Amino acid sequence: MLSKKQARAFFLGGTVVTFLIFIGLTVYSLSKAQDQTNRDNITESVVRGKKIWEKNNCMGCHSLFGEGAYYAPELTKVIDRRGEAYVKGVLMSPVPWQINGRKMVAYNMSEADALDVVEFFKWTGQVDLNGFERVISPLAKEKAAQ
Repeated sequence: MLSKKQARAFFLGGTVVTFLIFIGLTVYSLSKAQDQTNRDNITESVVRGKKIWEKNNCMGCHSLFGEGAYYAPELTKVIDRRGEAYVKGVLMSPVPWQINGRKMVAYNMSEADALDVVEFFKWTGQVDLNGFERVISPLAKEKAAQ
């Protein structure tokens, strides 16, 4: 059994060691070598595409990097899966896009806006996902398993 003095020293020593480990891991995580954000490839077009994504509340149905709703497909690597022309066609479609019983709003985007969103999706597809080549929603996994 530890005395009060020993318990206090053990607690304070453990706290200091844990704090130093936390600070070290924080510095390591924020170092340039660990940067996986692909920020060097952010262009004005990518920024405009992100703003269009947010303005239209695309995350209300879709997910990106696994975050968002699971009603519609995950879009992190959509350009790799479907190609630029397909995505652009869906965004510019004047009629609601319906596939597999789910309906996407007809945004009827201009070509410039659709190209900006495509550029945003191309950028998201180039972010380092730590070896996860394709982020997939739980609903899509279930469907694929059937």
